[in-house]
Amino acid sequence: MDINIHEVGEFQIAEVTSEGFVINDKEDGLDLLGNLYYQGFDHVILHKDNITSDFFDLKTGIAGEILQKFSNYRVKLAIIGNFEVHQSKSLQNFIFESNKLRQINFAESLEEAIKKFSH
Repeated sequence: MDINIHEVGEFQIAEVTSEGFVINDKEDGLDLLGNLYYQGFDHVILHKDNITSDFFDLKTGIAGEILQKFSNYRVKLAIIGNFEVHQSKSLQNFIFESNKLRQINFAESLEEAIKKFSH
C-alpha cells in the first residue's frame, strides 16, 4: 500500500494505492481510517479496485460501518471508479445521496475526486 499526497489549498489529500485489496472487510477499513487519521489526514481517496466487491453489496453492512466511521471522525472520503457496472438500485441511490452530502463521494477520476473536496 502506498499513500500519494495531493496538496489542495490548505489541506492535504491522502490517495491510497495498492496492487491488491486495501479493504477486504470492516476491520481493514477501520484500520485504514485510524492509520490515516493518526497521520493527520482528513481527506482520503480510495480506488474502487482496491476495495472488496462485498463493500458494494449494501446488504453485507461493510460499506455502512466503514463509511459511518469516516463520517464520525469527519474524514472526507472519495472512492474512484466506474460504479455503473453495479446494477443495484439501492447502491445507485446510496451513491447519489452520498454525493449530495459531500462527506462521502463517489467519482469517476482522480481529478473529479479532488475537485469534490475543493467545494
